[in-house]
Amino acid sequence: MTPSAARLLALTILSSSAALATDLRIYPSFTEVREAVSSTGNTLTVALPQEAWAGVIGGSLDLEGLAFNSAIQKLEANWLSTLEGKTVFLRGEDGKVEPVTLVRAKDLLVKDSSGRYFSVRYEQLQFDVLPPSNPLSPSQTLTFNLKAPGTGTLSYLTRSVTWQPRYTLKASDAGAQLSALADVRNGTDLPYDVKNTELYAGDVNVQGGGYPPPMPMAAVTAESAYGRAADAAPKIENAGDLRGLYRYALTTPFTLPANSVVTLPFLTPKLTSFERYVGLNTYFSTGTQEGTLNRFYRFKADDRLPAGPITVREDNRIVGQTNIGETRKGGEVEFTLGDDPDVAYTRAVQTVTQTKDAKGNVTKTTYKVTYTLESSKTRQVRAEITERVGGRLVTIDTGKATQNQALATVKVDVPANGKVSRSFTVVIDNS
Repeated sequence: MTPSAARLLALTILSSSAALATDLRIYPSFTEVREAVSSTGNTLTVALPQEAWAGVIGGSLDLEGLAFNSAIQKLEANWLSTLEGKTVFLRGEDGKVEPVTLVRAKDLLVKDSSGRYFSVRYEQLQFDVLPPSNPLSPSQTLTFNLKAPGTGTLSYLTRSVTWQPRYTLKASDAGAQLSALADVRNGTDLPYDVKNTELYAGDVNVQGGGYPPPMPMAAVTAESAYGRAADAAPKIENAGDLRGLYRYALTTPFTLPANSVVTLPFLTPKLTSFERYVGLNTYFSTGTQEGTLNRFYRFKADDRLPAGPITVREDNRIVGQTNIGETRKGGEVEFTLGDDPDVAYTRAVQTVTQTKDAKGNVTKTTYKVTYTLESSKTRQVRAEITERVGGRLVTIDTGKATQNQALATVKVDVPANGKVSRSFTVVIDNS
């Protein structure tokens, strides 16, 4: 194994303070970790610290570029086990320190100078050698029986490293702007020195393994992660698509600290359209209804948008948060942020005509639906109402009859401190 590969995967990296040099392909719910390895003989032994192994998806380990006859995975003892039978030092409750023999690391069983055996806490032990930062953590070793020496790539999938974009929509009377940040999360005690990084967005499912338990994260900005000006930090560039996935590349290497979130500037797409309106999405019924409309936003961007949370600010004040789905370039994004108490509606339904069969069963009914909207706002507001109507054949106003379901829509400007009414007819034919 070359010195570079030894730094990556040799047993000496069991300490979580040593960062792994690696390439990462980061997806929303998992990451492919890729490590360069090399061997001058027919045996290649690599080790993964338990911090890294905890999130590995079962069955995802692979060795590329090196053919092998067999591979053995084994759980190695932790550092403390190497001191079994040796002298360590015990600090008692009175502060006195005495030499003892470590008998078993598993349950911290020791023997004192009188020959007595008892268990202690790790915090009571002292050593005459420097312990690693994870002395109680074991490691997983992989020993490959190679067909021939050479170089290759060890890869595996882990749930412990993920990423997600988050958006901010800033709106005012002058217009709106959309920007995004990318949060790269490392949920392990193991830092990574990342050489090449790709971010992927889209619907990617992998088998095996659950999500690791959530861990506290320390937020790391691009500037603090590099210890220099933020303009020297990596930038995220669009790398095109891959069979329906969005792909982005980081321009330079970076460090992903343990238990951290590294945040980087992401997208600043231009909005090609932007609308605010109040609205209601509901289903047809024959009863009278009343309530308030909801606050809606709708926009299109000149770039594709991966799924993620979005924060909306009006005049630099937060007015709500929600999530948006994967959206193609030029695709419409529409969402609601809750009730708008300033715009109330009343919905009334009148039965206009009915047709019955020979047995007296109603087979066709015509309804008139009337919405009355009243606004207490000091400016005009756009209102849009959509009703889903079900039936064998459904006709809205004078439109064409459709099978099973049709959409009835009302679009109207409600004047400031005013009231407006709009109606539509619904014909449901179940004959």
